[in-house]
Amino acid sequence: MFWVRVDNRLIHGQVVEAWVPYIGARSIIVGNDDLARDELQQEIMALAIPRAVDSAFLLIDQLAGDSRLNGPGRDATLLLFSCCLDVRRAVDKGLRLETLNVGNLHYGTGKRQLSPSVSLGADDESCLRYLQGKGVELDFRCVPNDPVPVRFT
Repeated sequence: MFWVRVDNRLIHGQVVEAWVPYIGARSIIVGNDDLARDELQQEIMALAIPRAVDSAFLLIDQLAGDSRLNGPGRDATLLLFSCCLDVRRAVDKGLRLETLNVGNLHYGTGKRQLSPSVSLGADDESCLRYLQGKGVELDFRCVPNDPVPVRFT
């Protein structure tokens, strides 16, 4: 199964330098409606991706039917979302997930700090509980070698 990560920064150093090698990614797919409609932002973001790694920027509604997430080679795909609600939308549209890596959600007023890199608002918590109810395992790590997984209660 492909690796799925929520990180409001989407493509950045930790993703490229830690997660891509960790899962052996040959493809990065970003599920984000705004980015899928903005070619300039796609070009800017793609500059950080190694040349050997394919990239695509898709609408949330396109993800469940994308062959890179359903066909051969999907184990070498990293799927990125900027927020939990987009993950939920994709799941509701038919995307099947086993594990969701919650890597970075910025702190804000009214949010509960779960780890140094993850802060959850009420919408985030509700969304994550919904995904757990669908059988999705939650993995709270900023980088692959984080020593102790965070517990979501």
